Amino acid sequence: MSPNRVHVLYSTRRYFSIPELSSESVWMKDRQRVEEILQSMSKDGPNTLQVISDFDMTLTRFSYNGKRCPTCHNILEGSNAISNEARQTLDDLLHTYYPIEIDISRPVEEKLPLMVEWWTKAHELLVQQRIKKDELAEAVRQSEARLREGYECFFDCLHEHAIPLLIFSAGIGDILEEVIRQANVFHPNVKVISNYMDFDESGILRAFKGELIHIYNKREGALLNTGHFEELRSRPNVLLMGDSLGDLDMADGVQDMKNILKIGFLNDKLKERKQSYMDSYDVVLVGDASLEVPNAVIRFLTGNK
Repeated sequence: MSPNRVHVLYSTRRYFSIPELSSESVWMKDRQRVEEILQSMSKDGPNTLQVISDFDMTLTRFSYNGKRCPTCHNILEGSNAISNEARQTLDDLLHTYYPIEIDISRPVEEKLPLMVEWWTKAHELLVQQRIKKDELAEAVRQSEARLREGYECFFDCLHEHAIPLLIFSAGIGDILEEVIRQANVFHPNVKVISNYMDFDESGILRAFKGELIHIYNKREGALLNTGHFEELRSRPNVLLMGDSLGDLDMADGVQDMKNILKIGFLNDKLKERKQSYMDSYDVVLVGDASLEVPNAVIRFLTGNK
């Protein structure tokens, strides 16, 4: 038997030890490439792995019982922390700009200033509401935000194996952290890069800290946090998870990368966006998927098969 034939058989056996990847709701354009990436990452071991993920609609559910689940911004919209008028304005902004965000016919260069416009308007409106810091926990508690099924396994397994989890979010970092904290999975290996609120000495929101992070500049956000990436130079294998094409650049700040496996959540408008996601992500999870596939991949890469 030729060496190449042996390689193919070995790769196939390894691949089929992850049966979750054979589900009808899992799309792959290049199955062999996925097999080869997994084989290489598995050979290198879990000490070389890091996970980089989006949050809203990636680690959280897109919908539940037919109703859209809230993003970090939406959690505040549904709380008593803001007025009805502000709530309506934020909803209007969502219906104006979200269709632009997911419109595959528009180039990123055209979307970019509009995304900045959206986030800037939303943040300015929230500042005007004089939100109190101690209202955030209750806002999350009363919301219908849901992490995807399997989140306990996802967060706990990464923590158990000391695998860093970097969460990039264009949402609100304070809200994001509270969601994870209330789910009891905010472990020390989790680092969040997002838009954080700046409260005055009275605990009233007065501004947002630092540079605005939106869906199309997470790469820049990564480069601004070079200290974090310097610590991860010994982890050249990346599992990247996102729900938009803008998330594909999140790992660009990683130095000396060896392998990257990109898992994309295609939550809605499947027909319109199928091809662009298949062309961009190695693995596409269709519909409001659970974390079953990422968990299976992590178990495989950590030897818990």
